[in-house]
Amino acid sequence: MFFKEKKGDTKTSDLARVAALLIHAAKIDENFSKEEEVIISKALLKIGADQDNLENILKEGKEIEENSNQILDFTREVKNMDDKKKIEIIETLWRIIYSNKEADMFETNLMRRLAGLLYIDNKIMGDIKEKIKKEN
Repeated sequence: MFFKEKKGDTKTSDLARVAALLIHAAKIDENFSKEEEVIISKALLKIGADQDNLENILKEGKEIEENSNQILDFTREVKNMDDKKKIEIIETLWRIIYSNKEADMFETNLMRRLAGLLYIDNKIMGDIKEKIKKEN
């Protein structure tokens, strides 16, 4: 970005980039549903978003996702999170993917790429995937 952020906006901007990643996953099958937006909202609240600012975070996340051409723009914040939050994001990504009961090749390809970018072991990624599949 070419403008300076206010110090208080840093957390919101970081969460907006996480939201952009989640929104990207939801849109990759060309069907961004209300159910997926609810899943994203719950995850953002769980990792530290403020309920009062949630709508702004989602709006900014949508703008970031629409104006970006690569997932690297979204993954930096997740990569720097502690393991608990990182796992929460991975679980949310799989929840988004399986919200329509199946994963297509674009969604599974995205998750393979994210596993490498976020330094998530393949076994851990597979275990999370199976856990979420069973939930659905």
